[in-house]
Amino acid sequence: MATIIIYSKENCPYCVYAKQLLDSKHVTYTEIRIDLDDTKRDEMIQLSGRRTVPQIFINNQAIGGFDDLSALAKSGELDKLLA
Repeated sequence: MATIIIYSKENCPYCVYAKQLLDSKHVTYTEIRIDLDDTKRDEMIQLSGRRTVPQIFINNQAIGGFDDLSALAKSGELDKLLA
């Protein structure tokens, strides 16, 4: 099973959408809230090169945000990454 990490923060609609999409795939993920820990925000920026949330990683591969995750789902590539 894939290892999934999602960096998020409270009151972020795209974070909610990303988690709902992952939930619909019945996969487990680790959520890291950057609004609760500034060091996690710095970690996310270092790993992804981006400052916006969500930032999603599957098997240590940077996927990007919700739009990127959604595009992978629509193309069928997300299922391959999750397998």
